[in-house]
Amino acid sequence: MKKEKIVFKNGLIDLAQPRLGTKVIYKTDDFFASANRIINPAPAVWKEGVFDTHGKWMDGWESRRKRTSGHDYLILKLGKPGRIKKIDVDTSHFNGNQPSMVSLEGCNLSKNQTIKQAKWFQILGKKKTKANSHHFFNVSNNKVITHVKFNIFPDGGVARLRLYGNIATENIKYGNQAINLTAMVNGASVIACNNEHFGKAENILAPGKAINMGDGWETRRRRGPGYDWLIINSVPGKQIKAIEISTHHFKGNYPSHCTLQAAYVKKGSANQIIKQSNKWKHLLNQAKLSANKTHKFKNQLMKNDKINYIKINIFPDGGISRIKLIGKAL
Repeated sequence: MKKEKIVFKNGLIDLAQPRLGTKVIYKTDDFFASANRIINPAPAVWKEGVFDTHGKWMDGWESRRKRTSGHDYLILKLGKPGRIKKIDVDTSHFNGNQPSMVSLEGCNLSKNQTIKQAKWFQILGKKKTKANSHHFFNVSNNKVITHVKFNIFPDGGVARLRLYGNIATENIKYGNQAINLTAMVNGASVIACNNEHFGKAENILAPGKAINMGDGWETRRRRGPGYDWLIINSVPGKQIKAIEISTHHFKGNYPSHCTLQAAYVKKGSANQIIKQSNKWKHLLNQAKLSANKTHKFKNQLMKNDKINYIKINIFPDGGISRIKLIGKAL
């Protein structure tokens, strides 16, 4: 049998996504297409023959043709300060109207500072862009960033901007109260999963209730033996009291049942963690799941254990929308 291909997420999330609170706070121009579309979490779409009062409707940010010196740019305020590791500049459906080049700058502002006080530093130097393409770049800068300035030269359109990285957790004050250790906004992330055909794994860590079936993690239909899984790097915690697993919007495609395994791992590569995970203790054993429901469980198996990794196993396949692990941060 063909070996399943693991999807490595490496603990990176898109810091530009609106559900973290990220928003566009300034743009030089968005005559043809709203700058707000550039951080839409859904893939860009093409609408054949659709025009608005300014011209062809485009799913992204598009400025008018520049007839003066300079270039266009926009500024994002990140919902959660973080460190950017990888960038995806997506020009999908922009063909002949994409920028010639792009670059990114960042800054770190305190709550009392305004954008006018920003001291910008380079995240990504000028890079050439092509039509209708994803452009992936690695970032070596390790600074914490609160705002991003995205420059396009000299004008044009970009469908999506993804800023993959980690939320800066050093300034988060967890306190002594029980929190959701698997919340994206608290710093949790997905390390790897075996499949995310219909819905991204990181969706299960998102805040709030899922808005639809696409806002969860859903695998393809399994046609052979085995089961599906994902591994979360949680907020390091202890005294796990409660577990919630939601299947909201999943009505004919929820898993039959699930188990949770957990461990405290000091260090290790993603491959090592995946290999070790098969031997982790069970945090939740053989929990039956139902359609479109929040399932609540009390922790009976690992009451005194420290954890920082959780493995969710779903049998045999299907979708879940959210997971919560309520405990105290270390």
